[in-house]
Amino acid sequence: MSGKIPVGVLGATGAVGQKFVTLLEDHPWFELVELAASDRSAGKSYEEATTWRQYKPIPESLQHKTVKPCEPALDCRVVFSGLDASVAGEIEENFARAGYIVVSNSRNHRMDDDVPLLIPEVNPEHLELIKIQRARRGWSGAIVTNPNCSTIGLVMALAPIDRAFGVKRLIVTTMQALSGAGYPGPSAIDMLGNVIPHIGGTEEEKVETEPRKIMGALDGDHIRFSDFVISAHTNRVFVEDGHMECVSVELEKKATPDEVAGVLAEFKSVPQELNLPSAPARPVIVTAERDRPQPRLDRDAGNGMSAVVGRIRECPVFDIRFVVLSHNTIRGAAGAAILNAELMKTQGFLG
Repeated sequence: MSGKIPVGVLGATGAVGQKFVTLLEDHPWFELVELAASDRSAGKSYEEATTWRQYKPIPESLQHKTVKPCEPALDCRVVFSGLDASVAGEIEENFARAGYIVVSNSRNHRMDDDVPLLIPEVNPEHLELIKIQRARRGWSGAIVTNPNCSTIGLVMALAPIDRAFGVKRLIVTTMQALSGAGYPGPSAIDMLGNVIPHIGGTEEEKVETEPRKIMGALDGDHIRFSDFVISAHTNRVFVEDGHMECVSVELEKKATPDEVAGVLAEFKSVPQELNLPSAPARPVIVTAERDRPQPRLDRDAGNGMSAVVGRIRECPVFDIRFVVLSHNTIRGAAGAAILNAELMKTQGFLG
């Protein structure tokens, strides 16, 4: 026996599911023992069922493993969900009702009153909602979600600024990578030499609302949303991985660019204190170079788990403006969910 916690992946053949598989290989705390996907894939070997799109090969131990249906009969108690939103809601509820801990990347339950929308460096105390969720729904399992891939990078930069100076309102313009659309994503004909100024699935609404829940206060049995206001513009750009966001912020308390840079560079939180396996030593990396961050150069910072902030300067309309970059399929998806599960383990929620 390895002594590791056995886990499964729902939607294991998809883009996010494949990223879960690569990140869980050789994980010190979790052992991937179950792969589940649609009825079309169930019954096949993982190698046969999957059109593999990762740079690393399929782990040898999983190549011939049989893919199972997404039904709560898996031989593990913790499952990571990379399911498409079109099917995730009901399937995740079925697993939680049956006693599984569902750590989800899907959007379906993010805004439920009793479901944590978690970034461990920002709102670890929101895990207390699990107790409310179980009592309210009569579950022995639970659902915990990570935010939208653009929300995570934005909030990792915004939360330390809010704690130090207060945030009143902000405008954010995203430049989101192709991989955020899943495979195969937009066609090359649509994207080559082009920018698409619209992303479906209520993307702008997510960026405008999710940060207010994440940065809100746990108030009894619910989250009291933060009262700042966000205006978001979301764009799809011809970049493989890495979401970049240009942000202008109005502050409650005036601050200089150097003061903001200092707060971001010094930011650490519970995952760093606990030395969680997936936690970056520096959750926010500040660069002083005038042309950084850049997706090609900076998206893998902190093994893809750090947000990189640059071009911090005064804003002539609001107070401060900056650029933040984060890896959308690692920190913005599978890596975020794995870090959530690591924090849950230390807090006794995976027992």
